[in-house]
Amino acid sequence: MERCELCRREKVETTVHHLLPKEMGGTFGSTANLCIPCHKQIHALYTNEEIAARLTTLPELRADEKLARFIQWIRKQPSTKVMRIKKSNERKSKRQGR
Repeated sequence: MERCELCRREKVETTVHHLLPKEMGGTFGSTANLCIPCHKQIHALYTNEEIAARLTTLPELRADEKLARFIQWIRKQPSTKVMRIKKSNERKSKRQGR
């Protein structure tokens, strides 16, 4: 168990998040160890194109309005809590070309 570099919760299982998505050229770039909920939330809210354009550092991720609200909430949750993350309605409509 480790510490999430985004929400800073301790004793959580982490995954590797490529700060610049791999498909956008970030295969060998900087990464961050994020808890599973934080990692899923980033990809639920934003496309890889959006991430590559403006969310390629931890400070940029923390400053993002939607993620900041999520981080504020997740910090209060126990590391053992399992949660479901849904894609945002905005993200769904972008994907469907609306």
